[in-house]
Amino acid sequence: MALRLREITLRSGEDESILPARIASILNCDMGRILSWKIVRKGIDARRKPDVLRVYTVEFTCNDEFELLKNQPLSTLDLVKEKQPFAITTLEKKTKVLIVGMGPAGLFSALLLAQSGAQVCLIERGQPVEQRLKDVQSFWSGEPLKSDSNIQFGEGGAGTFSDGKLTTRLNHPGMNYILQTLVKYGAPEEILWQAKPHIGSDRLRAVLIRIRKHLLTVGVEIRFSSCLTDFRMQDGHISAGIINDHDLVKCDQLVLAPGHSARDTYQLLADKRVLLQQKAFAIGLRVEHPLSLINQIQYGSGAHSQLPAADYRLAWNDPGSGRGVYSFCMCPGGQVVNASSEQGGIVVNGMSDFNRAAKNSNSALVVSVSPDDFGSDHVLAGVHFQRRWEQAAYRAGENGWRAPAQPLLEFLTGRGGLLHSSCQPEVIHADLNTCLPAYVTASLRNALPVFNRRMRGFVGPEATLIGVETRTSAPLRVMRDFNGESMSHKGLFPTGEGAGYAGGIMSAALDGMKTATAIITRCNAS
Repeated sequence: MALRLREITLRSGEDESILPARIASILNCDMGRILSWKIVRKGIDARRKPDVLRVYTVEFTCNDEFELLKNQPLSTLDLVKEKQPFAITTLEKKTKVLIVGMGPAGLFSALLLAQSGAQVCLIERGQPVEQRLKDVQSFWSGEPLKSDSNIQFGEGGAGTFSDGKLTTRLNHPGMNYILQTLVKYGAPEEILWQAKPHIGSDRLRAVLIRIRKHLLTVGVEIRFSSCLTDFRMQDGHISAGIINDHDLVKCDQLVLAPGHSARDTYQLLADKRVLLQQKAFAIGLRVEHPLSLINQIQYGSGAHSQLPAADYRLAWNDPGSGRGVYSFCMCPGGQVVNASSEQGGIVVNGMSDFNRAAKNSNSALVVSVSPDDFGSDHVLAGVHFQRRWEQAAYRAGENGWRAPAQPLLEFLTGRGGLLHSSCQPEVIHADLNTCLPAYVTASLRNALPVFNRRMRGFVGPEATLIGVETRTSAPLRVMRDFNGESMSHKGLFPTGEGAGYAGGIMSAALDGMKTATAIITRCNAS
C-alpha cells in the first residue's frame, strides 16, 4: 500500500529531487524509510509573488505505512485507495456502428466500441492530420481556404489546433482512462499529474496519428473526405447513413459527433426533423499580450526556468446587463489563429505548442449570449447569429482574410496603444465595434477595468484585441434521452461538443465514451 502526502511546497531554486527529503522532514521520519515515490499532482501558488511556490502531491511507499499513518495527525496525509479501472463491456452480438466525426468524442467512442467487438465505420469530412496541417499552413500563407480541411474540420476536431487543454471539473473514472490512453499513444506522461494538464497542438497531432493506426489495426474502417449528407430510417430506427450524397453505409446505430462548426449537418438535422433546441453560448474577441508581461503580472517575474508560462482566468458579471464576461481558452506562449471555415466569414481562436514558448499569450474575452439575442425562435437561429458577426468581421477586414484588430486602449478609451499580433495570415486595423453587437462591446468595456484591477497591467499599450471569437460552444443541442439516444430518432446517438453536451477535449472524450457504453448496454439488453 502507498501513502499520499499533499501540499508539499518547493521554492525557487529547489529541485524536485529533494521531495523525498522534504517528505521525511514533514513527517519527522528517517529518509531511509521512504522506498519509492512519484508525483501525482503539481500546481502553482502565486498568491505571494514574487515568492511563487510549486505545490506537490506525492505518493510514496515506506516501511510500516500504517504505523506512520497512525502516528501522524496531518490531514494532508492519507492512505492511497486503489482506483477502480474503467470497465469495457464486451458486446454479445454483432453490431454495426457508424460514427460521424473524428474529434475527441468520435475517437473515444470508436476506441471503446471497437474494443467491445463492434463493427465500426468512422467517417470524417476533413483530412488526416498530416494533410490538414499542410492545408492550414497554406491558408495562412495566402492560399484559398479549404472548406473541409481547416482549423475546424479534420482529424482530431477543432482541438487539434488549440492549446490542447485537458482540464475539466468532471469527476469520473473515465477521466483517468482518457489521460492514460493519450499517454499510451505518445502524450507526455506529466499530463497524468499536472494540476492544469495540456498536451499542446504539436504533441496532439502526433498522438492522433498513433490512435488512427491503432484503430485501423483493430478493424475500424476510417474514411476521410466523407461528410454525412443524409440518413435512412427503417421501421422507425436508423438503418444507414448517406455519405457525400451517394454512398450508403448500413448501420445499426449512428453516433453523431460532428463538432460545433458543422453547420450543414445542423441544417440536415433540422430538415430531417431531429429534435433540436437553441442553446446559449458566448461571443467576443481575442486579447493578446506579450508572454513576459503576463508572467510579470502573475509571477512577479518576466521569466523563470522552473515555472511554466503563466495563465489566467477572469470572470465578471455585468450588473447592468446581467451578462457574464469571462476569459476562455487561454493560450500561454501561443498565437492567435484565423480559424475560419466558411467563405466570407472570419473567426479567430488560440493555439499553443506543448512548450508554450512563443513570444505572446492570448485568450478569448467573451460575453454570454442567449436565445433571446438570436432574433428568432428557429432552431438554427444561433447559427445564423454566429454567421452574421463572422461576416461583419470579414467586411471589417476589407473583405479578405485579414482579421480585424484594434489596440485594447483604443477600443477602451478611443486612443492609445500599439497594434501587433501573431495572427496569421495577418491582421488589419479596424473598429471592432462594427464586428459585434453593441451590448457585447459595452459589456467588454465595462469588464476591462475590473480585469485590470485583478491583473495590474492587463489593460495597457501592449495589448491587442482581434476579432471575432464566436465558436466557444455549439449554438444548439441535439436533444437526447437519459440513455443518450435522440428523443426523436431511434438509433441516433448525438454526442460531444457539437451535439451540445461537452466543452473541451476531456469532456467531449468522456461523452463519447458514455455514448459507446450506452450503445453496448442497449445492444446487450436487446
